[in-house]
Amino acid sequence: MSLQPATVEELRAVLRRAGRLLPRGGGTKPALSTPPEGVETLEMSAFSGVKQYEPSEFTFTALAGTPLTEVQRLLAEHGQYLPFDPLLVQRGATLGGTVAAGTSGPGRLHYGGVRDFLLGVRFVGSAGDQSCARSLTNVAISVQGGSKVVKNAAGFDLPKLMVGSLGGLGALVELTFKVFPRPERSTTLCLEFASLEEALRALYGLLGVPMELDALDLEPKQAGFALWARLGGLASALPARLERLRSLVGGGEPLEGSQEELLWSGVRELAWAPAGWTLVKIPLTPGRISALEQALLHGVDQGLFGGLPLRRYSCAGQVAWLAMQEPPDALDGLLAGLGLSGLVLFGPPGKPRLGVRAGAPFARRVKAALDPAGRFVEV
Repeated sequence: MSLQPATVEELRAVLRRAGRLLPRGGGTKPALSTPPEGVETLEMSAFSGVKQYEPSEFTFTALAGTPLTEVQRLLAEHGQYLPFDPLLVQRGATLGGTVAAGTSGPGRLHYGGVRDFLLGVRFVGSAGDQSCARSLTNVAISVQGGSKVVKNAAGFDLPKLMVGSLGGLGALVELTFKVFPRPERSTTLCLEFASLEEALRALYGLLGVPMELDALDLEPKQAGFALWARLGGLASALPARLERLRSLVGGGEPLEGSQEELLWSGVRELAWAPAGWTLVKIPLTPGRISALEQALLHGVDQGLFGGLPLRRYSCAGQVAWLAMQEPPDALDGLLAGLGLSGLVLFGPPGKPRLGVRAGAPFARRVKAALDPAGRFVEV
């Protein structure tokens, strides 16, 4: 069953009478937005629209159900953008869903992720203290936190807690972001290597070059590996910066214009993952890429996977994306053995978190403080 409130008052009324709920934005990440049995879907699509935009202040406030396509169009009119490269924009991703899933794109390398651009939140959830514990199931409140609203003196950075919360702490209603000027032009250098070891040496070297890269992704190919290094900035300065980068890395073929945009659009839309496959996001560090590659090869030998999963290492190896035909539980033990965690975006609902659950005790305390009635399901 889906519940579709259109105002904050209706949302509060829904919370007073509903059972367990899972908020849903654009539904672009089905493993996160499909409720388990006995849980109702809380559709937030009616909470849409930009409420305030100050181009000169580089900030905007919008309702959580606002499609990112609408936000990007508005920002582009003023030469601005969200530098963390939000994912699945063309598929219908919303602001609230992006924050709840904590998903950032390749631009996170230079500018930071979604949490670094989120200034304020407003959400509705169940709350109360010990003295009114009996009435918790009948209490629905609106909470605001962040720079656009009230100073938080409770010890919680509320906006940051909402990033990656998967709708388990409340229903996001309104969000405030900062934005940046869009670079005049960008170009991407492609470097190809015969082995992972060579590619990783080049990746480490690029992290130490005296220039700022907008993105740095490592992609396994049928034969070898490709490293994609993106530069952005003033059109007049970019050719010299590109030649300097080529001299530092010993060559490489540049991509520009529509070819370059097509490349990074495919990365942001996760278009390289075949339809119907499981897609998992894995936080890691560049130094652990080799161990993950070896574990996946071992998993193929052990019959965990019918073939080696498709991989992409983004943000200079800070995030691994894996796509495979098998259900996600085939990856659970492998990640746990490596001390890694995973989040399933595409795949069957039920268990989107894989491997090690870091920070679980703290997460339980936050859940108890912000959703003591347990109204919002933990996925």
